[in-house]
Amino acid sequence: MSSSVLDQLLEMGFDKSRAELAVKKSDGLPDAMDWLEKTQDTPLDELLEEQEASGANIAKVDDGTVAMSLVCNECNKKFRNAGEAEFHANKSGHTDFAESTEQIAPLSEEEKKQRLEELRERVKAKKANKAEEDKEEQKRNEKIRQKATRESHELKEETQRKEQIKEAAKKRQEKLDDIEAKKRIKAKIEADKEERRRKAEEAKAAREGRSIPTPAASAPAPAPARPTTNHAEARLRLQTSQGNVMKTFPADTTLFEVAQVLESENGLTVSKFIQNFPRKIFEGNLDLGKTLKEAGMVPSAVLVVQ
Repeated sequence: MSSSVLDQLLEMGFDKSRAELAVKKSDGLPDAMDWLEKTQDTPLDELLEEQEASGANIAKVDDGTVAMSLVCNECNKKFRNAGEAEFHANKSGHTDFAESTEQIAPLSEEEKKQRLEELRERVKAKKANKAEEDKEEQKRNEKIRQKATRESHELKEETQRKEQIKEAAKKRQEKLDDIEAKKRIKAKIEADKEERRRKAEEAKAAREGRSIPTPAASAPAPAPARPTTNHAEARLRLQTSQGNVMKTFPADTTLFEVAQVLESENGLTVSKFIQNFPRKIFEGNLDLGKTLKEAGMVPSAVLVVQ
């Protein structure tokens, strides 16, 4: 093992175990770097097992001459020593080698420097490509993260919107229930007043010694008065893309709540309301926050929904 080649590999930052194996598998620093580059993704244990099990089938020169090199009978490539032949066998899968009396001229110092520089450039390019791949992977991961964040945000907004619709419907029902309760209380008060008036009239008649006309002898009941307009409610005719929708709301219902009802019951997304007579456009938080009474839609109005 050449200590100078091993030291240079270690100075370049290669792992010691791999560097030692590279020196065994190659002839000189260029071959060692080339081998390290080609096997960088192969586990060390696997490389060691291959080292123990490998062995090229090298035929001997039997005519008494001295072998000066090795030749691959499958591709006719020549090698200076067994290390180069073994490196070629591992890389190409060739196994048929023979000794040769032909001597291969060693690389000059200039050729060694040039080859070493080429290998360094290849290692540098490999690292640059790996850095670019890592950068692209980071971009993909960032896009995935942004998509997940966006979907989470949209889900949160959708949940909040549904909660707003539910809350608006709850408040609307509470208002309707309150109106009905007030009506019942008012009717009870009127009935109590009428009962007290009747009893007072009976007591006065008893004191004066006169009789109270029976219901049969009383004057015919007056005709029921025409129902007066309930200015606590607003009747709306809403012109939508699906046709006209008739709705009745309490006068203090906001236009935003009307929009929420259309969205929950009719599946419509409302951005604004348009009133043609008189011409008015209601959009934005300020306009949609107005009650139907404030917007002049009591007791009735016709609105175009967009």
